[in-house]
Amino acid sequence: MRLLSPAVVLALLGLLALPSCFTNKQHQGERLYGQHCASCHGEQGQGIGQLVPPLAGSDYVAQHPGQLACIVRVGLKGPITVNGVGYDQLMLGVQDTTTHHQLSPAQITNLLNFIESHWGNHPGPAGRRTIAGTEAELRACGER
Repeated sequence: MRLLSPAVVLALLGLLALPSCFTNKQHQGERLYGQHCASCHGEQGQGIGQLVPPLAGSDYVAQHPGQLACIVRVGLKGPITVNGVGYDQLMLGVQDTTTHHQLSPAQITNLLNFIESHWGNHPGPAGRRTIAGTEAELRACGER
């Protein structure tokens, strides 16, 4: 029986530890949704009657993927229609309650990837969001 060299053993141990490097971010979108969105939009994205639109199975989410990062960052004011129902309530932009700063593009990306892959929603034509794509959306709406 041949023993593995110390370098191979270290490499294998490194590979085994690799998934734990990403554990903190793996469910960040779901955690952010729970922290910032669920109190209004519901635990399952169902919304609140005619006061707060649903995110679950939302035609608005599907039809406006290029605006969602801006809506998360700066909020939304004015009438919209979601699944045939009109809504006209102010939605404030999301801030990180720990640091009192706006969510980073990476956090917004994770949040939107969670929303767009749950409750009957699907990622836009380009697939899952990327941080670079979110940054471009934020620049287009005048945000950094």
